[in-house]
Amino acid sequence: MQYPPRMSSILPSSPATGVIPAYRALIAAGVIESDPAQAHAAEHLHHLWAKLRGYNPMPKAPPNGWLGKLLHRKPVDESGEHPNGLYIVGEVGRGKSMLMDLFFEAADVPRKKRIHFHEFMQDAHRRFHAIKRDNPDIADPIPPLADMIAEEAALLCFDEFQVHDIVDAMILGRLFEALFERLVVVVATSNTVPDDLYKGKPGRDAFQPFINLIKKHLDVLVLESAKDYRRDRVHGLNAWYVPANGAADDAMDHVFARATEGEVPRQDVLHISGRKLTVPLSAAGTARFDFLALCGVALGAGDYLALATHYHTLLIDGIPRLSPDNFDEARRFVTLIDALYEHRVKLYASAAAYPDDLYRSGDGAKIFERTASRLEEMQSDTYLALTHLT
Repeated sequence: MQYPPRMSSILPSSPATGVIPAYRALIAAGVIESDPAQAHAAEHLHHLWAKLRGYNPMPKAPPNGWLGKLLHRKPVDESGEHPNGLYIVGEVGRGKSMLMDLFFEAADVPRKKRIHFHEFMQDAHRRFHAIKRDNPDIADPIPPLADMIAEEAALLCFDEFQVHDIVDAMILGRLFEALFERLVVVVATSNTVPDDLYKGKPGRDAFQPFINLIKKHLDVLVLESAKDYRRDRVHGLNAWYVPANGAADDAMDHVFARATEGEVPRQDVLHISGRKLTVPLSAAGTARFDFLALCGVALGAGDYLALATHYHTLLIDGIPRLSPDNFDEARRFVTLIDALYEHRVKLYASAAAYPDDLYRSGDGAKIFERTASRLEEMQSDTYLALTHLT
């Protein structure tokens, strides 16, 4: 399946000119429209681009011999300027990812990486445990983990910066402190201001030092565009396709490509209370599942809550008619829709029937009326205009 290119690949930024000329070129080409809030953010990114030209703080070589290998520490060369990074926060669809793409393409930094934040944390946990496994006597795996990351990238660009997992929260503060000590510059996009990260979750007090660290090393920029451009991309598209046939599959493919800005989809994994939930397709804050993968297996409210807080848009393929014959699937579907509705997740689906006809008779049909009503409301312009709640 072919996906349209991301905006940054239509008119890539040039390391010789920077972010502002690339942003203006997109406007001149009619790819995007002029937006004062985006232009303001582009200026900040352009200033950071100028400061980072040729930025390459290389770690010093570790001491030779067994002692150096044991310590596995690589003190960085602390000469030169270490500019603050940037934390761009704004509601969904305001162009944060597009602007960061332009910055990343233009950045004249030999070692740079752009990665979805959740994917970065998955990789960090994997490496953390590998270091412990391969070095059973090591007291603290964080320094060697930070060494690895800093060797790969002096500039880290994170998309969809968000923290929901207690395991992530426990490791973030010390890991990022070590990365900043190694002069790594971070640019991130998020829907949440730093002071609201991990808000209302267990262990929030212990997480506060990380928030302070972010505010110290990253300048916070609020992107206050009034227009939701992502919503414009899917405006006019149906949210519910009946029947769930080949034509519906094609339509859902189109919705997914539009909602994800053409970003190449990947498999994702959410960690929930020590368990793993595999997301078959995800990109740009959007996830896609077959109905049976969501409701035909033993998932519960915690799993659906994790999906609802992690993704602002969900696509479900092949919702069947529901009845007492598949009551367990229907019950899970009700729980899923409750979580999506409460967190204002955008839902697109292909189904055997429209919501009012999904569960027509038998035990459970009366209870499903509330879910059908919610499904109808979730297709309205009023609902689709609501801000996702993480």
